[in-house]
Amino acid sequence: MKQHVFNYDLDANMQPTVGELIFDESGKITCGDRNYNADAVEEALVKSGVGCGALYLKMRDGSEVVLCRFTNSGLKLAGVFCNVVNYRVKNGIAIIPDEVEKRVCEKCGRPYVEGMNQCLFCYSRMNVMGKALAFLKPYIKKLTITQAVMLISSLLFLVTPFLNRFLIDNHLRNPIGSTARDIIILGLAMLAARFVGQLIFVFTSRIFNKTAILFTNDLRVKTYEKIQTLSMSGIAKRTPGDMIRRVMHDTAVIRGFVSDWGRWAIEMFIMFIVVLIILLFTNWQLTLLAFLPVPIVAVMMAKFWRFISIRMERQWRKGSKSQSILHDIIKGIRTVKAFGTEKKEIDKFADVSRELAEVSEDNEILWAKLFPMLTFLTGAGEFLILFFGARMVLDPANNMTLGMLVQFTMFMGFIYAPLRWLVGFPRWLADCLTSMVKVFEIMDEESELKETAEPNNVPVAGRLAFEDVSFGYKSYEPVLKDVSITIEPGEMIGLVGKSGVGKSTLINLVMRLYDPNTGRITVNGTDLRDFSQEYLHQNIGVVFQDNFLFAGTIFENIAYAKPDATLAEVIAAAKTANAHDFIMETPDGYNTMVGESGHSLSGGERQRISIARAIIKNPGILILDEATSALDVETESIIQDSLDKIIKGRTTIAIAHRLSTLRNASRLVVLEKGKVAEVGTHVELLKKKGIYYNLIMAQRSRTKTMEE
Repeated sequence: MKQHVFNYDLDANMQPTVGELIFDESGKITCGDRNYNADAVEEALVKSGVGCGALYLKMRDGSEVVLCRFTNSGLKLAGVFCNVVNYRVKNGIAIIPDEVEKRVCEKCGRPYVEGMNQCLFCYSRMNVMGKALAFLKPYIKKLTITQAVMLISSLLFLVTPFLNRFLIDNHLRNPIGSTARDIIILGLAMLAARFVGQLIFVFTSRIFNKTAILFTNDLRVKTYEKIQTLSMSGIAKRTPGDMIRRVMHDTAVIRGFVSDWGRWAIEMFIMFIVVLIILLFTNWQLTLLAFLPVPIVAVMMAKFWRFISIRMERQWRKGSKSQSILHDIIKGIRTVKAFGTEKKEIDKFADVSRELAEVSEDNEILWAKLFPMLTFLTGAGEFLILFFGARMVLDPANNMTLGMLVQFTMFMGFIYAPLRWLVGFPRWLADCLTSMVKVFEIMDEESELKETAEPNNVPVAGRLAFEDVSFGYKSYEPVLKDVSITIEPGEMIGLVGKSGVGKSTLINLVMRLYDPNTGRITVNGTDLRDFSQEYLHQNIGVVFQDNFLFAGTIFENIAYAKPDATLAEVIAAAKTANAHDFIMETPDGYNTMVGESGHSLSGGERQRISIARAIIKNPGILILDEATSALDVETESIIQDSLDKIIKGRTTIAIAHRLSTLRNASRLVVLEKGKVAEVGTHVELLKKKGIYYNLIMAQRSRTKTMEE
């Protein structure tokens, strides 16, 4: 028997425990040794407290039963459990979800951060870096060659300490036999090594940065491409600002890390090894003194690593939130100005911007305190070298010369540079890993709409059938229940019902923006899931209630559904949608720019362009979701005549709140509480005096009241 289980971590008396709350298909609720039947339950409820919550039952006899308590990490799953139980209480049928998204890490038990599907504490950093390297694979050869040439540049810089030692010991401390020519030659040799090294560095840096930019562009495009393939439910989980930040900001952070920190990491490591070997052969005692503070720094860095990672992720979330709010405000600026709420929106953005500033300030203050301390400890070995090295030079018993000490201290600069660089590395790595996790979360997410390996793309122009279709955006909260409708070829079906009964959900299923939880939808007997999504969408035309136009010309917006459309085809579609006349009255005709979201056009004009866009590809199925909602009565009448021509011989599904616009529909399907309540023509349903009749009478009453 199918069961739904909620795992709780506190018992009814707030004591830590590990328990299961079980609800099965028969309506039985089991909590430890206690059993209850859903028939005796009036409602399942959740109460949240400080750091914890309680899940309890309100019984039909007026009593209340506390089933269990839990820490706040289980609040969302407890809500899901209540929804499942309450659906059984209200409808008498138990629908057990196949799987509920768990927002708690299975390893550590911590809740996932909002917007993430991985635990911030437990994700594999090596795995994330491995994925990044996989994307770098096409550029590895060029980067390797560039890195090798850049290493030559760094090795040329190592010539200077050797020449300095030779200059000091052989010419400055013992000038006998030395000439100005010898000193000039040594100086020119040092200058030449420095110049050639710097020249190589500039050349390779340009190549490296260009390659990193190409890599970032590839990553950015692939991230955007992945977003386009996600199902609507996958997209709905994130805000537009969140996704924009992942595509633009996070890929830029990764590029900065690859082009700067990643490049320097390899060079610093190789230089560190080379110089370390030289120092050990020069004087191993001084080398050990130089590294004396390093273990202390390493321990401190390891201690602060996870702490820094959490802080960088928190800063990312605040930045994402501010970007989302900014996106919404700018997109809805017309509404903001219409209601005069500019001050409110300014304050709203200022608040979230201040939160971002505070988090960023805290991080900078922490780093400003930590970085100098670690840098000081890292360089503390320099003082030891100068003290003991100077004593060795002054002691005749030692072989240490002044030139050797200068050479040693110069080489220590090459050692301490990587160490000081390494002190700042965790911060940049934490920032980069946060961005990588965000990007690869998108990359790794599987769309809920699976593409069939061998599509059966039959003509999308035949019988459209719903066979026992049930669907809910959450499976335990069904919107449509056991819907069965057959739409014959060329038939126009009008969907009627109150708001929220599932009309828009039904057409979403036809467009395959979602798949049914149970049942299936077929065209000519072929399940929609057996079509390729691209082919299916090319053969379905849609006019949405919220008509959206892209920034561009009128021509581009009409031809959007058919990019290879000719001017004649665009004009023909515009004439059919009764848009040609007003288009020709604009300054540039079909080349007129419509502005962002078509703000330069009226609502009716935008609607007619949307209709032209839907019909230009001659779709087999036409969906009209309030297609005339933005039109006045006179224009609606003209458009309705055009639609009557368009729908002939074409399978059409229409939604309209003005029920009079559906009078010419072949049949009307009335939905009530997610189910098909009535089916018939306008006349048949009026005679029946059921739900449709009541809707018509209510609408007429409102119209009459408004006229009076």
